[in-house]
Amino acid sequence: MARIILFGGHGGVALLLEPILSGRGDEVTAVIRNPDHAAAVAAAGATPRVADVEALGVDALAELIAGHDAVVWSAGAGGGDPARTRAVDRDAAIRTMDAAERAGVRRYVMVSYFGAAEDHGVDPGNPFFAYAEAKAAADARLRASGLDWTVLGPSGLTFDPAGGRIDAGAEEAGSVARGDVAAVIAAVLEDDGTVGRTIRFNGGDTPIAAAIRQ
Repeated sequence: MARIILFGGHGGVALLLEPILSGRGDEVTAVIRNPDHAAAVAAAGATPRVADVEALGVDALAELIAGHDAVVWSAGAGGGDPARTRAVDRDAAIRTMDAAERAGVRRYVMVSYFGAAEDHGVDPGNPFFAYAEAKAAADARLRASGLDWTVLGPSGLTFDPAGGRIDAGAEEAGSVARGDVAAVIAAVLEDDGTVGRTIRFNGGDTPIAAAIRQ
C-alpha cells in the first residue's frame, strides 16, 4: 500500500488511474481545482482535495504533499492561453518538485508527452509552442532534481478501450488509449527500475509490465 498524491485529479487519465490505485490498496489524494469535481473523484476511489496549484507557493504545496509516498503530476492548463500554460504546466509543476523535495517525498512521476524535449522543434507561431516550452522546462527541472523521477511520454491520447499493451520503443509518436496511460502510471509506481528514466510510448503489443522494463 502506498500513499499517492495526484495533481490533476479530475483529468481523463486521472479518473482512470484512481480506481486502479485504490483497487490495489493504495491511498490516493486527488488534487482538484473545482469543488464540483469532488464527487466524481470520490466515486473513482480517491480522496478529493480542493487546491489551486496555480496559486499555491512551495510551502503550501509541501504541506499538501507531506505524508505521501509518491507524487504524480497529471495536471495541465488545457492549452489555449499561453500565460496560463506557463503558469500551470511549467511554474506550478516545478513548484511541486521543490515542494516534494522539501517534504521529503522522493518518488515523482511526471506525465509529459511523446515529443517533449528542449529541442522540440515546434514553431513559435504554432499555438502548441507554449505547451511544448512549458513541458520541456518542467521535465528538465525534474531530471535535474534529487527526486526519484520518471518522465512518461505518451503519444496522442484516444478513448479506445485499454488493451494493457504498449510500444515503449517507438521512434515516432502514434496514439495510445487513456486507460493504458493510466495503467503505465500505476505500473511505474510499483517498479523502482523505472526511476531515472524517460519512457515514451504508443499503444502496442508488449504487456505494460514488460514494456516498461525494456
